[in-house]
Amino acid sequence: MKKWSIIIGFCLLLTAAGCSKDMANRDVYEESGDTINVNNKREELYNEGGSRGVRNVSEDYGFVRHQRSPILGDQGGTKHYSAIDREQVANIISQLSTDIPNVNDVATLVTDQEVLIAYSSDTKNRNQTADQVKRTAMSVVPRYYHVYVTDDTNLMRDVENLANMDSTSKNARNSVNSLITQMKKSPQGNRMSDTEDENGATQEDTMNTNNR
Repeated sequence: MKKWSIIIGFCLLLTAAGCSKDMANRDVYEESGDTINVNNKREELYNEGGSRGVRNVSEDYGFVRHQRSPILGDQGGTKHYSAIDREQVANIISQLSTDIPNVNDVATLVTDQEVLIAYSSDTKNRNQTADQVKRTAMSVVPRYYHVYVTDDTNLMRDVENLANMDSTSKNARNSVNSLITQMKKSPQGNRMSDTEDENGATQEDTMNTNNR
């Protein structure tokens, strides 16, 4: 009887250890296969379950650490690019932009590769304000995004109307490009860098856009 008790106890110990290891792996390796260590994990901006509301203000710092997956050929690390909650990002950009002096009303559309911002302003320096709005958006989205702004309030409705489309909608790309052409008639601020134009596009980006 004592022998059987020892065997049963040993089996239970192995089972508990296995569960503990499995839980640890799930904590460290997310669905993407990448390792992740999170101090206070939230997924308001980047999630696959839709919008969950704007993050509540707290006193906590936000911390996330990602490591490349040890699985050879795993492309899970790029999966997060398709999981951006675009409506949530647009909401944050609009809110931050209304904190800019002389900016009173902001309409923001986030596509799969651009941010389109139409705003009303009583600024005396249109280019400076455009630069501030644009760089505010640039600070929120991934760096491959291009940002276009306009202080032509007549285009705010056009930006809003595009919200009814998505990347799979018929003529969506043509509609976005057409609106961008109109928006670029307004000041776009300063160049982002020596190799990027006012909207964050490189010469290669421009060539790729023209070849679409």
